[in-house]
Amino acid sequence: MKKLTALLAILFLAVTFGVPAGAQTVTAGDIEISNPHARAMVPGAKVGGGYLSITNKGKADDKLVGIISTRAKSSEIHQMSVNNGFMTMRAVADGLVIPAGQTIELKPGGYHVMFTDVAEPFKQGETVKATLTFEKAGQVDVEFAVSGANAMKMDGHSGMSDMSKPQ
Repeated sequence: MKKLTALLAILFLAVTFGVPAGAQTVTAGDIEISNPHARAMVPGAKVGGGYLSITNKGKADDKLVGIISTRAKSSEIHQMSVNNGFMTMRAVADGLVIPAGQTIELKPGGYHVMFTDVAEPFKQGETVKATLTFEKAGQVDVEFAVSGANAMKMDGHSGMSDMSKPQ
C-alpha cells in the first residue's frame, strides 16, 4: 500500500508541476543532450529559438560545431548578452565548447539555437527534428518538443517575439 501511495504521489507531482512533453535524453559518445525544446511561433514568424542542455561526461573538451534542421534554411548557435544596457545577439563563431565534465545550458537569455527562415512556424505539441554536429561525438539527431509561446518564463529574451513578428 505504501508503494502504491508513493507511486501515486510521484505521478501527481509530475502531472501537476509538469514534465516537459517529449522530454528526451540522447547520448553520443561522452556527450549527453537533454530536454531539447522550442517555443511555438506566432503565425508568419520566420525565426524560432531552441533550447537544451549538453553535458560532456568525458575527460576532454568537445565542441558543438553545427546544427541543421529541415524546418529552417539556417540553424546556428547564438549568444544573447546585455552590455551597458544594450542587448546583443550574435552567432557563436567557431562553435560552442562543451568543457569536459561540465554541462552547458542553451536557454533564453544566453546561448540558444536560432532557427532562421522557418517556412512553417513551430506549433505547440509538435516536434522539430534537428541534427547537432560535434567535433568528437559526431552527428546527433534530436527532436525539439514545441511548447506554448508563453510556457517558459519571459525574460529579457521575450521568446524572440519582437524578432518574430512579421514586418
